[in-house]
Amino acid sequence: MGSPFQYGGQAVIEGVMMRGPETLAVAVRRPDQTIIIDEKTVGSLTKRVPVLKWPLVRGVVVLIEALVLGIKALTFSAGQATGEEEELTAKEIIITVGVALALAVLLFAVLPTAAAHLLNRIAPGTLIQNLLEGVFRIAIFLAYVLAIGRMGDIQRVFQYHGAEHKVINAFEAGDRLVVERVQQYSTLHPRCGTSFLLIVMVISILIFSLLGEQVLWWRILSRVLLLPVVAGISYELVKLSGKHSTVPLCRVLIAPGLWLQKLTTGPPDDGQVEVALAAFDAVSKESEK
Repeated sequence: MGSPFQYGGQAVIEGVMMRGPETLAVAVRRPDQTIIIDEKTVGSLTKRVPVLKWPLVRGVVVLIEALVLGIKALTFSAGQATGEEEELTAKEIIITVGVALALAVLLFAVLPTAAAHLLNRIAPGTLIQNLLEGVFRIAIFLAYVLAIGRMGDIQRVFQYHGAEHKVINAFEAGDRLVVERVQQYSTLHPRCGTSFLLIVMVISILIFSLLGEQVLWWRILSRVLLLPVVAGISYELVKLSGKHSTVPLCRVLIAPGLWLQKLTTGPPDDGQVEVALAAFDAVSKESEK
């Protein structure tokens, strides 16, 4: 018998997306206060191509699929929350994913690497340079999160993020999935994408330190080329720590990620928890059939 399915999700605009074993559901609170649920059957390349199930490889595939599904969910939620329903074409999704990846490379690969390189004369050495690069990378990420967290709409997204975590925590604890019970649980969860991003930054320091001295252009290019490796290792660590979160060593590993989640989650109101429950109910009922 296989391991129990690990449910996951994502906060969207005025709603929550939840993913089950075979289905995905996006629940959104409309302006008239009704909740609309969009359910879809989803598959994964890892089920159709056996080699993509291999450790390290599967992490990269899952993350790309999650990015595509996340963009679709955000588009749907934005349309429902504003009353302007719109659906992205395949071409628009490819362009959006490409732009998102390009911005991520610029912010978290090019900028920190170039900034550390500028300090090479006063802070030489491969280890020191990679530590500086890692510090710059984390600083850019924190500045970004703190900046967008001041926006009212993003604060509500962070609250829905907290609602998503509360529902999954309550489910994994075996509690009744009703608003009053769910509200008693934490807004933090070890398998959160925020924790994943922090682990990516730490793992990148360790891996990039093995590359030795490099000229700037190759140093930047090597970071980009090794992103799938870093992401694959980080995915396995997040999956492992989430499965064994009660083990002391795993608790130590996930603690920084949980602290960081305090910036990307907020305490949801009952209405937001109700939306998260609606999304989870849709995917969990489907998996029971």
